[in-house]
Amino acid sequence: MDNLILSFSVVFPLFVMMVLGYFLKIVKVFNAQTLQQLNTSIFKVFLPILIFYNVYTSEISDIFNPKLIAYSIISILVVFFIALIFIPLIEKDNKKRGVLIQGIYRSNFVIFGIPLSVSLYNEQIQGTTAVLIAFIIPLFNLLAVVSLELFRGEKPDIKKIIIGIITNPLIISSAIGFLFLFSGIKFPEFAETTIRDISRIATPLSLIALGGSIDFKKVKGNIHQLIIGIVGKLVFTPAFILSVGVLLGFRNAELSILLALAASPVAVSSYTMAYQMEGDDDLAAQLLMFGTALCVITVFLWIFLFKQLGFM
Repeated sequence: MDNLILSFSVVFPLFVMMVLGYFLKIVKVFNAQTLQQLNTSIFKVFLPILIFYNVYTSEISDIFNPKLIAYSIISILVVFFIALIFIPLIEKDNKKRGVLIQGIYRSNFVIFGIPLSVSLYNEQIQGTTAVLIAFIIPLFNLLAVVSLELFRGEKPDIKKIIIGIITNPLIISSAIGFLFLFSGIKFPEFAETTIRDISRIATPLSLIALGGSIDFKKVKGNIHQLIIGIVGKLVFTPAFILSVGVLLGFRNAELSILLALAASPVAVSSYTMAYQMEGDDDLAAQLLMFGTALCVITVFLWIFLFKQLGFM
């Protein structure tokens, strides 16, 4: 019951902010132009600052688990390539293909990772989770750019994909974050506090913009894609990553971090990236909305299962 309450307490604020955004659209505080400008500012300013700050504040020198980091990276790449092969076989619309691939491999690890793992094994693993975030978030963003760029047009343009990756604000911010992290360069305390405060705007603003962009009239046309995306994200991905993780010897605290990585719903920024990179942003919003709702049940079931089996 505690784990169910935890999952609900993490998810509920996300829904409140999405509902707020939807309400603001209904009462005409938001219009199409406002939402477009808001999404652009989130993608080019607030999310990059959030990602930079997460990487910049990691403590790799203190808490480093190379086996966990290596397995997390490899397992995400495997899931990504499975989706990259499978999705084009069952989905003909390029705009939906990139969004579905992103929706299956990518998780909301920043928001769910630390609170979920810490709640299971106290603050002793918070540092390990934060260090893993420093590697995983850039990987998520890199693969998202690849999947969305790859299906942006009728014929993949390799040069355009490479340029899209290099110039993507989230990739650039990750690279700068690692530069500061490994060089040991530190901002003065007042500047670091300012960056931290700005970074905290990204997630609520993204959720409010998402809520304002939701169009329930378009859900009916995406039922098939929603089933594929949500089952892929909340069932297939955690089943694969956690099962192989158990076979490789991950237990308890390490397994709880993998659970947070694999079983969390798709990242909030997935919608913003789909919107900015000409993917099907309606499908991206719906995958996020319904995935976040259903993960309250699925995360609870994964925790219960692995605790009952004695692995966690």
